[in-house]
Amino acid sequence: MDVSARQAIRAKFRFDPDAPLVVCVELVVEGGPRVLWRIGRDLLQQGLYSVSGLGDVQIWPSHSEDRATARLQLTSRDMAALFELPVPPLADWLEYTYELVPAGHELAEIDWDVATADLLQEPRAHSD
Repeated sequence: MDVSARQAIRAKFRFDPDAPLVVCVELVVEGGPRVLWRIGRDLLQQGLYSVSGLGDVQIWPSHSEDRATARLQLTSRDMAALFELPVPPLADWLEYTYELVPAGHELAEIDWDVATADLLQEPRAHSD
C-alpha cells in the first residue's frame, strides 16, 4: 500500500462462547463505515507466531526492533487492507478465549442429532 493510504483504524475483537470457532473483528474508520469480519480463532492464534491463512484472510508475525506485531491482510473482491496488530494484548485476549472454550472443545455442546435433523429436513413450501 502507498504510505499516503495509511491511517489509524480502531478494531474491536469479540468472542462469543456460543460460536467459539470464530472471532468477530469490527473495524471502525473514524467518520467512515464499520466493517465486520469473522476470522477463525485458531487462524488468528497461529498467525501471531507463524504464517496462517489463505485467500481472503492471512496473518503473520512481524517483529520490529521495539515491539512484536502481526500483520493481518484482509482481501475482498478487488480491494485489500493490511493491518498491524500488537501481539501481546491480542495474545492475552486470545488466551482468555481459550480459557472460556478450550481448543478441541468448540463443538462439544452441539446436539448432533438436532443439527443433523435440521440439515436433512426438507424445505417447507410457502403459501401466499
